[in-house]
Amino acid sequence: MAYDYRKLRGRIKEVCGTQNSFSKELGIGRVSLSQRLNNQLEFSQDEMIRACEILKIEKEEIPTYFFCVSSLEN
Repeated sequence: MAYDYRKLRGRIKEVCGTQNSFSKELGIGRVSLSQRLNNQLEFSQDEMIRACEILKIEKEEIPTYFFCVSSLEN
């Protein structure tokens, strides 16, 4: 199953400026973040919680940012 991370990407840009800055704050590499945003790897629960802290995402909003199923075929 592929997830649509467009809203998460927008929040990253809004709060951190770049994915590179966000990946450093999250404590993972730039390539690792890219793999997650491109559905090649999954976000761990710890990464999701840390991302929410960094991006000031309420816990109730987690499904909107991390579990929006993509309608596009890969």
